[in-house]
Amino acid sequence: MVVRAISPIRRRLDRAGIFLSGACAIHCLLSIVLVSGLGIGGEFFLSPDIHRVGLVIATLIAAVAIGWGALRHRVAAPFVVAMTGLTFMGGALAVPHGYEEAVLTIIGVALVSLGHVLNLRHTHSATCKERCGD
Repeated sequence: MVVRAISPIRRRLDRAGIFLSGACAIHCLLSIVLVSGLGIGGEFFLSPDIHRVGLVIATLIAAVAIGWGALRHRVAAPFVVAMTGLTFMGGALAVPHGYEEAVLTIIGVALVSLGHVLNLRHTHSATCKERCGD
């Protein structure tokens, strides 16, 4: 009974992770266009605090949703893909603001989002229904 109640929470976290990853990618692309092309919003869009907070939020959601799925289902792919994405996002914090940071961040959020998608797909698979009961 408790497992059935917890499963929707994990799915919501995966969906939130996908949404936030997409929002992060849009933020990166808009930052490049608005700051480089139009010269506006540099203090806000390129603030290191936005990237640090985003990485913390992404790490927390991935740790709960992807980690929970990995422990429950024993499927490595979502976990490995998402952790690789978080590594790229962490690497983006180590380079100066600009195109390099945006590229690393976009690669990272794409991989984290893919990890969440893989986690959701496994939850809906026949294998999961047989083995995990989700």
